[in-house]
Amino acid sequence: MRTSELGVRGAYAFTPTVFPDERGLFVAPYQRPAYTHAVGGPLFPVAQTGHSRSRRGVVRGVHYTRTPPGMATYVHCARGSALDLVVDLRVGSPTFGRWDCLVLDAETFCAVHLPVGVGHAFQALEDDTVMEYLLSGGYAADDEKAVSVTDPALALPSARTCHASCPPATRPPPPSRRPDARACCRSTTRACASTPACGRRRSRGRGA
Repeated sequence: MRTSELGVRGAYAFTPTVFPDERGLFVAPYQRPAYTHAVGGPLFPVAQTGHSRSRRGVVRGVHYTRTPPGMATYVHCARGSALDLVVDLRVGSPTFGRWDCLVLDAETFCAVHLPVGVGHAFQALEDDTVMEYLLSGGYAADDEKAVSVTDPALALPSARTCHASCPPATRPPPPSRRPDARACCRSTTRACASTPACGRRRSRGRGA
């Protein structure tokens, strides 16, 4: 499993090895040794799992939880593909207001760890896109918070603007094909850092 630290402090991307054969494939999107080596500290305390299915173009987020108690998230795409957004909403964080974007899909099974206080959003790139979540806490309505994805202080990208400003390998192909999620998962964070329309940005986004 390959691990890379994102621009948002404490957030990581994990790309597992996929084992295909004539029957289909096998993959382990979450692997404890790789997780603990990258993140450190205690094991990810899974208190709840989540499952969402979305039509193409649907946007969910930016969701986060009140801290304390807060909730960490580990998410991957089990079907379809999605532009995933990691947004630092932690007041006082050295990366407060920054965001990262990358494509998660059901070919690479790249997963993202979001620490407590970091917001999450995604835009489905295909019909029936399924996102699977490991959550460190249970649902509590009073603790659930959200920031609009269109908040101008955050200046978050859409799938169109992010891909349009990334290098050719990560730009969207014709409508009949999927985005190159393997390349985007590998290089979006690095590539976007050097492009003004899709770089990790510092803003005065609202805090948790």
